[in-house]
Amino acid sequence: MAMPVQTAMAIKSYQNQAEVLVKNYLISKPYIPYTSVLGGLLACKVAYDLSKLISTFYFKTYNGLTKIQRLEWNNRGLSTIHAIYITAMSLYFVFWSDLFSDQQFAGLVTFRSSALSTFGLGVSVGYFFADLGMIFWLYPSLGGIEYVVHHALSGIAVTYSMFSGEGQLYTYMVLISEVTTPEINMRWYLDTAGMKRSYAYLINGVTIFFAWLIARILLFVYMFYHVYLHYDQVIQMHAMGYLLVFVVPSVLGIMNLIWFGKIVKGLKKTLAKKQ
Repeated sequence: MAMPVQTAMAIKSYQNQAEVLVKNYLISKPYIPYTSVLGGLLACKVAYDLSKLISTFYFKTYNGLTKIQRLEWNNRGLSTIHAIYITAMSLYFVFWSDLFSDQQFAGLVTFRSSALSTFGLGVSVGYFFADLGMIFWLYPSLGGIEYVVHHALSGIAVTYSMFSGEGQLYTYMVLISEVTTPEINMRWYLDTAGMKRSYAYLINGVTIFFAWLIARILLFVYMFYHVYLHYDQVIQMHAMGYLLVFVVPSVLGIMNLIWFGKIVKGLKKTLAKKQ
């Protein structure tokens, strides 16, 4: 009877040590930025491998692709998972959480943050680092200079907001634009599977049009309007944060408008073929 008791005590001891480790380091506020980025990188690896595993067994098209196409297929699976995650987090903090509400909390909205909001950004930083690394590694197969600029600016802005705690509301507003990523990836999948003339491809194009218009055009207008209303608070940010609030969304907004023009042109072309 002594052995089971000793075993139970040993397990309990290890459990207590694990709880102390998690509490004092993994979810301790000073370490959250580092553990969340590490967690984001690990999640990217798991998501990439899952995409590869699932696609090998369940998608006949996948096995007939070239090596670089399979890499892009898995990369798009990874970006889709990240997009779903960060969109959900962003919608929660921007529209449902009281953290950035003008009515619920006192103090400057530009300096508000929480352990969860910081963790959420950290996971996204891990993704941007991982994806940017793959873009450089396979350049220009996964995207040209516009993708490098987009990911670099996004990664810098999210990283600064995560570590400083400044402007997290505006960071999450911009990250809502990731809601368009799954539709863009689906378009590539449909094209690769030879379904460019299908109604699924047409429906996907219409979905991209409305999602892009709302999340990457109108929402950016709303963000700048919010900045205008709270400019007295924005101006109190550190110079780096102040610069990022204006420069990054402005550059991304211009890129979004250029891409939106291409989306409209492509949709018109697809609709013309269906008539």
